[in-house]
Amino acid sequence: MEETPEPVEPANLRFLRLLVTALTSVMMVGLVVVVALIVIRLNADGPTMPDQIVLPDGVSATALTIGQGWWAVVTDDNQILIYDQLTGALRQNVQIGQ
Repeated sequence: MEETPEPVEPANLRFLRLLVTALTSVMMVGLVVVVALIVIRLNADGPTMPDQIVLPDGVSATALTIGQGWWAVVTDDNQILIYDQLTGALRQNVQIGQ
């Protein structure tokens, strides 16, 4: 019985197969890294309320913005309270219209 020789693969086809395999591997590693970074970012705690800020009774904060020399707190009763960053004193109270 006579054996048939295996076809010889051209060098440029072998190189192309190696490039495709390398690209696939890099893309899979990159996808895992991106998913891991998104999960880590979404599990991180947000900014904490500074100790100098005292909210009015019965009001809770829904958002906090930090500027140069001031803090703005959006409350659950549709107000924006702007506090001085050094003293913690209330500078301005803005009522949000609906």
